[in-house]
Order: sequence, then structure tokens, then C-alpha cells
Amino acid sequence: MVNEIEQFLLEHDRGRYSREEFDTYVRKEKLRVKAPVIHVAGSNGKGSTSRFLEAIYLAAGYRVGAFIKPAFLCVNECIRYNGKMIDDVTLNALFQSEKKAFLKYDLSAFEATVALAYRYFEKQEIDILIIETGMGGETDATNLESLPTILSIITSISLEHTAYLGTTLSQIALNKAGIIKPDAPVLLGKASDEIRDIIREEAEAQDSPFHEVEDYHFEAIKPDGYHFDYRPFKDLRINTVSRTQIKNAALAIEATKLLANEFKVSEEALRQGLGCALLAGRFERIGNLIFDGAHNPEATAELVASLNRVRMGRPVHVLFASMRDKNIAVMLPELNRDYEHIVLTTFDHRRARKQEDYLLYLDDFAFADDAKAALDQMMADYPEDIILITGSLAFVGYLREFYKK
Repeated sequence: MVNEIEQFLLEHDRGRYSREEFDTYVRKEKLRVKAPVIHVAGSNGKGSTSRFLEAIYLAAGYRVGAFIKPAFLCVNECIRYNGKMIDDVTLNALFQSEKKAFLKYDLSAFEATVALAYRYFEKQEIDILIIETGMGGETDATNLESLPTILSIITSISLEHTAYLGTTLSQIALNKAGIIKPDAPVLLGKASDEIRDIIREEAEAQDSPFHEVEDYHFEAIKPDGYHFDYRPFKDLRINTVSRTQIKNAALAIEATKLLANEFKVSEEALRQGLGCALLAGRFERIGNLIFDGAHNPEATAELVASLNRVRMGRPVHVLFASMRDKNIAVMLPELNRDYEHIVLTTFDHRRARKQEDYLLYLDDFAFADDAKAALDQMMADYPEDIILITGSLAFVGYLREFYKK
């Protein structure tokens, strides 16, 4: 029966310019969230920041709900309670109870997934709920007007999803800032002066205290991961050699400091949570393969910087696929500057670029129709080199599942 859910989501996989249908569903079907929420939006890093927060609060002994996306294998992965994803029986029962309403209000796949998550969380005893937005903020399905937000986190802002969020960084920042709720503090990751001013003004308009993440110091790669200091803590460790994740860890640490009066976290719990296993597809190393879902220019630049720190002179071969709305005019040159061997490909997704969508780049890069065969060939040709799979989280999930099998 879970396959019925996956089929429904596949058939209703589309974006929204308006959330009128979803708002009607929320109102008519009385969708509510009662647990205090940390709401996380941003162009990059929101999933990893959410994962760090989930692990820290679990280590501190709290009952934690989490909605973290995307799912690689099944929708269950997005909906978590006390560190475990929702089971098939419970998910199917929720879907069957809501299916008629989903069809009646013509909900999109993401809207339906959010509704299933919130229905599930209604039935759990939760101390703190961590919610990652989809692509936006103001019009995002996670952003209910009545959401009991205790902290809004905006991780970063970059030019993405311009058909939905706006065509400039300022417009996108305003959209992401739509998660800010009256009197609830706002935490912003590292940002330009322009973005900082926009988020601060929106916070002030809501009487919401504005905070920024601080700098981390003394970073060092060691055999067990990345080590760094973040005031007031010394020699913290995260379970990865990706420098990007220090930024996300710093946001999670700052969030726990801001909420320390309501949710106390010991230093021991903080350290334990930071050492958690990170989300799949975020600079994930399996043998000589690296799976990283960098899907926009900012994330691609961070990926290249992190990889160059640990490649130790080894050649890097890139297998790349992206969605049609992504800015490959910047992403591909960023990769090509350091890695000469790049193979473009496609995969089974309605928004994935096909060969004709790479027309301007086919003189410079090879194209493979079959991503799985291309990966097999790369692994055979370069068993000692680094093979990087990137361009889209969905693509990374597609090949990661194939490789693990």
C-alpha cells in the first residue's frame, strides 16, 4: 500500500505559484501543529542544519519530531520521530484517511507530504519540532499561519527557483523571510550586507529579535572528521571532512544557545549531536566515490573548495546531472576550473535535463544517455581516482541507490 502513496506523489509532483488550494485544505480540514517549531529555510544547508539540531536535542533527552527532505528511497525518510522514520503501516493509515481530501483540494506532492507529516506529529508527544521548508518560505506549504514557531533560521540565500521565488536575490530573500513569525527570534547564516538588511528589516517588522551566526575558528581536518572552535566551545568535531558542514553545525550551535532558556542542552549532548551521521548525499564518501547534491552555484563552489582540501592531488572525474531550472552556466565552469573530466548525463525525473537541454555544452563535455552505465564505466576506468556524482540531490539519490545495490 505504501507504493500507492509513492504513485500518488509521482502523479502530483508539481510546483505551485499559489497555495490557495492548500490553504483551503488547511482551513477546512483543520490541519494544526501544536509542538514548538524551529523552522529552517534557505538555499543551501537547511537539511544538514536541521539534522544537526535533531541529533543535538535527541542527545539532550528531548522528544524530537523532524521533517527533513528530500527523500531518496521513500517518503518515510522525511517524517521522523525520536530519530526514527515513520513506519509503513502508520504512514499508509494516514494516507488512506487523507486521500479523498488530497484529491478534493488537488494538493501537490509536496503539500500532501507536509500534510501527512503534520497529521503524524499531531498524534505524538513532542517537545520540539524541527521543520525544513521546501524551496521557499512565505508561500511554502510548511509555513502555516498558525505555526507555533520559536525560532526561524535562514541558512543562506542564492539565486534559485526563480520561477517561484523571484528573479533577484532581494526577492528571494524576502520570500525566505516569510517564515518569520511575530516575536520569535530569527537566526541568519553568513550573508551579504544586502541580504542581512532585508532579513533584519523583516524581523523588525514582526518584532522578532534578529541574530546572526558567529565565526568559527581553528578548523582542522583530522582522521575522525573536521574539528573547530565555536564560542564558547573548544575542539568540536563533526563526522565529515566537508568544510561546508561547519557552517551548518555553527548555525545549529547558535540555535541551541538562543533557545537555552526553554531547552537546555549540555556540552556533552552538543558534542554527541554534532558527531551524528550526516544526511545521505551531502559530501558522502563511499569508497572512491563522493555523492554530493550541490544543486546551485553557491553549493557547487562550496563543494569544490571542500573536495580540493582533501583530494591530496588525486584526479577527480565528475558525473553531472541537473534539473532544467538550475544555473549550469555557472555550475559547470566552477567544476571545470578544477576538474577537467566531466561527463553530462540524465536520469529518470520529469524535470531532469535531457541531452538537448545541454546543447550549449556538448562541444566541451561528453554526454552519456545512461547514467548507471556511465558510473560503471568510470569506476572501471578510474579505480584509484575520485569520482564525484553531483548536480542534483535527486540525481545523487538515484545513483546512490544503484551503487549500493
